[in-house]
Amino acid sequence: MSMIRDLRAAVRPSLRKNSAPYSAYDTTRDPSASSAVVDCAVYRDGRRLVTPATPTPHEAMLEVREEGGFAWIGLHEPTEAEFAGIAREFGLHPLAVEDAVHAHQRPKLERYDDTLFTVFKTIHYVEHAELTATSEVVETGEVMCFTGRDFVITVRHGGQGSLRALRHRLQDDPELLAKGPSAVLHAIADHVVDGYIAVAEAVQDDIDEVEIDVFSTPAKGSARGADAGRIYQLKREVLEFKRAVSPLLRPMQLLSERPMRLIDPDIQKYFRDVADHLARVQEEVLGFDELLNSILQANLAQATVTQNEDMRKITSWAAIIAVPTMICGVYGMNFAYMPELEWKFGYPLVLGVIGVVCFSIHRILKRNGWL
Repeated sequence: MSMIRDLRAAVRPSLRKNSAPYSAYDTTRDPSASSAVVDCAVYRDGRRLVTPATPTPHEAMLEVREEGGFAWIGLHEPTEAEFAGIAREFGLHPLAVEDAVHAHQRPKLERYDDTLFTVFKTIHYVEHAELTATSEVVETGEVMCFTGRDFVITVRHGGQGSLRALRHRLQDDPELLAKGPSAVLHAIADHVVDGYIAVAEAVQDDIDEVEIDVFSTPAKGSARGADAGRIYQLKREVLEFKRAVSPLLRPMQLLSERPMRLIDPDIQKYFRDVADHLARVQEEVLGFDELLNSILQANLAQATVTQNEDMRKITSWAAIIAVPTMICGVYGMNFAYMPELEWKFGYPLVLGVIGVVCFSIHRILKRNGWL
């Protein structure tokens, strides 16, 4: 056994060679590592081991298997070829590996032998000066997490949801990080749900803005139906938000309620807080959906009322115009004997009758609110 260890030491550089025993963090990237590996580190007693360069996943695995601790490997959009070696090193299940590489998964929690596979949907609010019918309100990404007894592998998809700041924050709390991989899993879940809360607050502002516009008095000549496109677009974005939040609630409840070998009992208590926050966000998102349905129906009803008012005005003016049209039509038929045809005041009398009748109809329609 000692000969094998000596041979391994000769093949790979020691992770502790020419370095202090621990450091807060060091994110120097190894140029020889796979392009998908964002960071790779070994943690022992809640602290990151200092190395001259970022170790490869293979070196990290050998270190933790021989000396203890756990490895945290972060990847960004790896290809099948880039992830294949890591999957073999850590014995990851092929189905979970396929999901991690191809992404576009629903939030879920699955167990494969001694590994937990968790999928999170990250949500990022897209800032915009004005909400339009084509505005993108939320942008989604994915974070997959493989949690084992002595390793955590995170796979991120999308331009948002970087875990670098989270890693630094955890490394500044050695007591929590000493709990092992389950502490990292909790931190990721908490980070994702905190993002949901921030996005929910921003979306609420957009909904309030649309609601005020719909129920405020429109400017003269503006169309009520112009808001329908904005409401529908916002509803689609809220639906995307809902698809990220709702499926994650059950996995968080399982992590907080069901004892698991890979989850430290002390960390399990923290998952309850995450599940509570997630439940609150889910209620808000469901409320957004229902509120937008009501706003959209109100907007369509207002558009219908506006169209009815326009039709009443058109009908009223058509009724007024019908009077002179009818009288002039009768006098234009060239009969030999017409009323007051030979009387010199006949022409002014007919015009006066037309004016009085039209004025009377206008007054009646005006009093009834048709004009």
